[in-house]
Amino acid sequence: MNHYGYRKPDGPSGSGRFLSLAFGAIVFIIIMSVLFNACSSSNYGGSSVSWSSSDNAGTAGQAKQETTVPWDYRIAEAEVGDLIGQDMTVLPDNELMPNDGNYGTGDKIWALQYMDAEMTTDSDGKNEIKLSAWRTIKTFKTKEEAEADMNKLKVRIKTETKLVGVYKTEYNGETRQFAVLELPSGNRVKQPIDAERYGALKSADKANIILEEVHDFADYDLTYAKFRGWAS
Repeated sequence: MNHYGYRKPDGPSGSGRFLSLAFGAIVFIIIMSVLFNACSSSNYGGSSVSWSSSDNAGTAGQAKQETTVPWDYRIAEAEVGDLIGQDMTVLPDNELMPNDGNYGTGDKIWALQYMDAEMTTDSDGKNEIKLSAWRTIKTFKTKEEAEADMNKLKVRIKTETKLVGVYKTEYNGETRQFAVLELPSGNRVKQPIDAERYGALKSADKANIILEEVHDFADYDLTYAKFRGWAS
């Protein structure tokens, strides 16, 4: 007797129920197997593409190196403009500078100016260079004082450096010779040479050159080497 007033509906026999359950289990296993394989393939494909993109991006990022180096100095004649507190403007560009020399408006002065370079080097050693504008970093009453200061920041020396190689090109019947040098700072430069120097350097692995070391005025140990001619 059912004390809760609930009457169980009539159902199939025991064997019928067993066959139904077995068939349902087989269908469920087949469906789950198909779904699992589809998901596995999809996940592997997505993972593979993502890994490849990430790796390529990392390789591309490592292919180029960017740095800022001191590039050049020069001396320019200038004139004192307005006096503003303890500062002054330097004409003609109205650069604001400390008036350390106690200059007056209209005084003729000599400005030491500086230029740096943003250098991008690719994996092949080729450089892309973006030069800054000239900017005044110091002022002097005489040209001689300015030159003495600049000569400490731009130093020329004779040195031996690595010769990467020499080669020839021909165009419209004209032959040109070139030498490729690797400077102590690691950057490579290409210079045109005449036939005589080409013959002298053809079997060499070193070359004597004149090098200019440009020092950073704020960090003297930071230098950039530039080719300035042949020493012999």
